[in-house]
Amino acid sequence: MGKIEKISVSLPAEMVKAVNRAVDSGNYASVSEVVRTALRRWEYEQAESDRLYQQAVKAYGLERLRQMVQEGIDSGPGIDIDEAFDRVRARLKQKWGEGNGGRKAVAGRSARSR
Repeated sequence: MGKIEKISVSLPAEMVKAVNRAVDSGNYASVSEVVRTALRRWEYEQAESDRLYQQAVKAYGLERLRQMVQEGIDSGPGIDIDEAFDRVRARLKQKWGEGNGGRKAVAGRSARSR
């Protein structure tokens, strides 16, 4: 691991409690181990994010990516995932109805072809 240096970090009380619970549970030997694990995960996520960005640039080109981001911004605010699923369920219910004989609706397939 190399030379170990000591640093001081300020955390909100809830995070301190979570770190202490992790140590008290026996999942980690020390507070330092919890922090090292969190930093390793953060480093991994950063590297993965960079890798995905490079793949996207290679696939679409930087200018097209910028256009796509702007299209997303221009499309307005997003909606909550639960709201999106509620909308999909409502559309399916409208199309297929409540009943349906206990079968799941499968577009393009009749009950006979199953």
